[in-house]
Amino acid sequence: MAGSNALTSACTALAKLAIAIAAASLCVLVLVLLWQVIGRYALNDSPGWTEPVALILMSIAALFGAAIAVRRESHFNFPTLVEAAPAPLRAALKTLSRLIALGFGIALAGYGWFLMTDSWSVPMAGAPAPEGLSYLGVCAGGALIAIFALERLISGDPPEEAH
Repeated sequence: MAGSNALTSACTALAKLAIAIAAASLCVLVLVLLWQVIGRYALNDSPGWTEPVALILMSIAALFGAAIAVRRESHFNFPTLVEAAPAPLRAALKTLSRLIALGFGIALAGYGWFLMTDSWSVPMAGAPAPEGLSYLGVCAGGALIAIFALERLISGDPPEEAH
């Protein structure tokens, strides 16, 4: 059980970091889009870098948020099916949903890594950065989804959250 507690503690710290990164991404996204609107409508000179940067930030925020939802078991889970199933089948259905999340997380991380490294040498249209950055959120978010799904497989149900 000590290993499970260490895993939960490590994943809790990782989840807090992921939430902070997702929140920061959303805040910066709002500022980038504000600048895009000001540039386009007030200055009549729309900056070209805002769209690709906004897409990167949105990808990070969305996939990091999805990873947190996987950890809380509010994403990639089938509550209606689980609740309607007979008690002996519920544990198997929870395990199945966790395995599905793990598989999707591994696929997102792996294919995201492939796309990121494959397009790293290509310059991004509109921004002075490598095109591979576009896949950073997919790769990192997929890895987080896989880590948190694995945590659920090992540690079981998440603790009830205080509201």
